[in-house]
Amino acid sequence: QVQLVESGGGLVQPGGSLKLSCAASESISRIPVAGWYRQAPGKQRELVARITNGGNTVYADSVKGRFTILRDNAKNTVYLQMNSLKPEDTAVYYCLVLTPVAYWGQGTQVTVSS
Repeated sequence: QVQLVESGGGLVQPGGSLKLSCAASESISRIPVAGWYRQAPGKQRELVARITNGGNTVYADSVKGRFTILRDNAKNTVYLQMNSLKPEDTAVYYCLVLTPVAYWGQGTQVTVSS
């Protein structure tokens, strides 16, 4: 069973940046897919970005050009670099890995507000 621990969330002003980290309890080098999802109050959880072990990426239209997903297999960590943050990016962000069994992290709160 893979355990995931997210970090890096917080309060940031509109236009600011945050970098989320997702540390896995074991090697992720052979994990086919890793990704980030988010859930805002009253809304369904949605895909933000995902990355394969070959480096192929998919982004939600709402974050294209602003967010970047990275995976460092040597550190067993997946990152989400978030730039030009908007109030509508406010949500709890969850890390996911597919082994293909799905494992989720506990979530980290991101709040974008002035």
